[in-house]
Amino acid sequence: MTTITWIGLGHMGNPMSANLAKAGYDVRGHDVSAEAMAAARDRGVQTFDTLEEALQGADVVFTMLPKGEHARAVYLGDTGVIALAPKDALLIDSSTIDVETAEHLHRAAEEAGFRFVDAPVSGGISGAAAATLTFMVGGKPDVVEQARTFIEPMARKIVATGHAGTGQAAKIVNNMMLFICLEACAEGSVLADRLGLDPQVFWDIASVSSGNSWALQTWYPVPGIVDSAAANKNFEATFSAVLAAKDAGLALMAGEQTGVQLPAARLVAEKLQQLIDEGLGDKDCSLITKYAAPDGKIPGWDPDQA
Repeated sequence: MTTITWIGLGHMGNPMSANLAKAGYDVRGHDVSAEAMAAARDRGVQTFDTLEEALQGADVVFTMLPKGEHARAVYLGDTGVIALAPKDALLIDSSTIDVETAEHLHRAAEEAGFRFVDAPVSGGISGAAAATLTFMVGGKPDVVEQARTFIEPMARKIVATGHAGTGQAAKIVNNMMLFICLEACAEGSVLADRLGLDPQVFWDIASVSSGNSWALQTWYPVPGIVDSAAANKNFEATFSAVLAAKDAGLALMAGEQTGVQLPAARLVAEKLQQLIDEGLGDKDCSLITKYAAPDGKIPGWDPDQA
């Protein structure tokens, strides 16, 4: 039986690793959070208190970590994956991180004799639970094909993006476009309301017209319209403002590095940061909708119940 080590058992890593366990793999998990490991155990993942223990006998290692700094800490150094994992293990990083870090991890892994791909995902927590994620996989073609076998139980679509770091590049650009579409939904939903449109009627129109988008279909920030929208649960996070701000920041960083002007992305990043500054970073990123309302009041948002 193939042994898979999963490092990072949070909101995404928990259901993703559980789907690998359901597929019949021996999944060994590790996380710095005892609560996250307990939740993983409930879903069929063995957990270990140390990274070294979790890596024993690993044929494949997946990582799902918050930021590039965490990925570097987990992979590099004398106590990292590259130092501790079996040398024939396939390394797959599904974190969303900066391209520079992804490229650095590729080089470090290759120098140590490992196969490595960067394989970030799109689809959110609901896609992770339903095993309908899109994986964007960067790396050598033969290694990408080897990784495909282990990614398939978690994915609806797997796309080979090209050379090292292009998986992260694709994810950064995709998420930037998502946040810009979300801002359009935020402004549109409030303007439609103030113009006296019934929210369901307007959504029915936009969802089959030129205003349609994934954000409108999945995150539309008005309660009672889209089942998966955080607006139905007082903007409890499906994708927190903190994580969205991180991803928007990666896009702005990439824009600076390439000289590309990103005014719309910068606007959304500022609003996400505003949520964080107000102490609402753990709420859903779609709560930026409240900034479109003159009084900050929108359907579905009760700050007293936050």
